[in-house]
Amino acid sequence: MTLREIAEVVGGTPHGDDVTVTAPPFVDSRLIEPGGLFVAIRGERVDGHDFVEAAADAGAAAVLGSRPTLLPTVVVDDPVAGLGRLARHVLDQLPGLTVLALTGSQGKTGTKDYLAQVLSAAAPTVATAGNFNNELGVPLTVLRADAGTAYLVVEMGARGEGHIGYLCEIAPPTVAAVINVGTAHIGEFGNREAIARAKGEIIAALPADGTAVLNADDPLTTAMASRTEAATLTFGEHGDVAWRGVELDDLGRPSFEIGYAGDWRPVRLTQSGRHQVPNAAAATAMAVAAGMPLVDAAAALSSAVAASPWRMELHERDDGLVVVNDAYNANPASMVAALDALAGIGSRRGRRTVAVLGEMKELGPGADESHREVGRAAADAGIDVIVVVGEEARGIAEGARASEGWTGTVVLTAGRDEAVGWVRKNAAAEDVVLVKASRGVALEVVADDLLEGGTGAP
Repeated sequence: MTLREIAEVVGGTPHGDDVTVTAPPFVDSRLIEPGGLFVAIRGERVDGHDFVEAAADAGAAAVLGSRPTLLPTVVVDDPVAGLGRLARHVLDQLPGLTVLALTGSQGKTGTKDYLAQVLSAAAPTVATAGNFNNELGVPLTVLRADAGTAYLVVEMGARGEGHIGYLCEIAPPTVAAVINVGTAHIGEFGNREAIARAKGEIIAALPADGTAVLNADDPLTTAMASRTEAATLTFGEHGDVAWRGVELDDLGRPSFEIGYAGDWRPVRLTQSGRHQVPNAAAATAMAVAAGMPLVDAAAALSSAVAASPWRMELHERDDGLVVVNDAYNANPASMVAALDALAGIGSRRGRRTVAVLGEMKELGPGADESHREVGRAAADAGIDVIVVVGEEARGIAEGARASEGWTGTVVLTAGRDEAVGWVRKNAAAEDVVLVKASRGVALEVVADDLLEGGTGAP
């Protein structure tokens, strides 16, 4: 599109030469593709307009911003809203594209990664990178699609009511799924019912000929069927798409059968944790709703790999130490699932289990009790050593220490550096180490140190 075409679409004013943009837009000047559109956003701490020169050096063709720059620029009042309008315009020019959108309190990125790989086995697919699922990430994902794209898989997150509804205006889905309604971000919403209302906006956005994919094991999710005239397809232990016969190998990787309409097919996942099974079933249900045969979906699931970083990543050091890096994010439910996976690996391999756990953010007034619950869950799972990172996560230590009958050890560290030092000195070749916390804690450095710089205990 030319600069003036973009200006017309977004309701902006063009400044400079009428250049043609030939590559996707970016908000990070370090990731510009030659010919791309740099979206300059003025934030609280950083002003994207200050990086236009770097974007120009990287080959950006033009800028979408709130003031003229040294590059040809479309000036709008709100570049984020302008980016959304541009994405919707481009999407409307791709009538053969099937949009599949999903949300949930936990598991949505894992489900999205499974779905993207399943659909990619059938036809060209574009999917959200990582968890780029907000008012910037969704339009940037949409604008990577072109006339050759068959499926667009969009993960949608929300910080409040109305957010997902807005994202659905940018990328209207024909298949939409709610994976679950949990307590992640409950500090922002107040209660699960408010979370359900916000997540349900994705279902309300469906056309009558679309399909709502809902978790049969979550009453708050199944109740969303009343918000749409679209068809409903459920997943779960007793859903339309179901599973049976789950078995875990020595690294906790599930094998099972997945079924739909009386047809059962074998699946063997490459990622660790029983909680991957519902994610895989949700992805299968979405693929089936898009017209994919169950046999093809099951085969693709068995070859799917971890596509987003720091989510139940399994690593084995040369000396045998196993590291489970699940440091991307955390909430009470995902913490418990990861601890169960850790305990299972330790039991099947006869290893000592070490859980390096940090703060779960955005939990509101119940944060302390939620951390204590995780500590109790770690003790109930029989974790041998719990390394708690930072004062904010002290409740994990309190919950574990208060658990009757638990004979493990709690190590309370002041922060990430102290945790790195303890693990480097004490983790041994015969251990299994889980690393998990909310994104802001950045505990992946603990896993990285163990795998790259740490020597392990003798």
